[in-house]
Amino acid sequence: MIVKPTVSELLKFAKNRYELVIATAKRARQIANGAPVKTDVKEESPVTLAANEIAEGKVKIIEPEEKK
Repeated sequence: MIVKPTVSELLKFAKNRYELVIATAKRARQIANGAPVKTDVKEESPVTLAANEIAEGKVKIIEPEEKK
């Protein structure tokens, strides 16, 4: 079984694995709660859909502003 996109491919869009996991989980939760999917990949898993959206550049990982 080949898993696409790979973690190494996705790390190009994040500073580290932690940031990638948090962003993917947040987006997957949005998809599971009914948010429109931004990728054409035919998949049922919200996590896979979220990962594909990040890999395709359709979802950006942004850093939250620091509280002062």
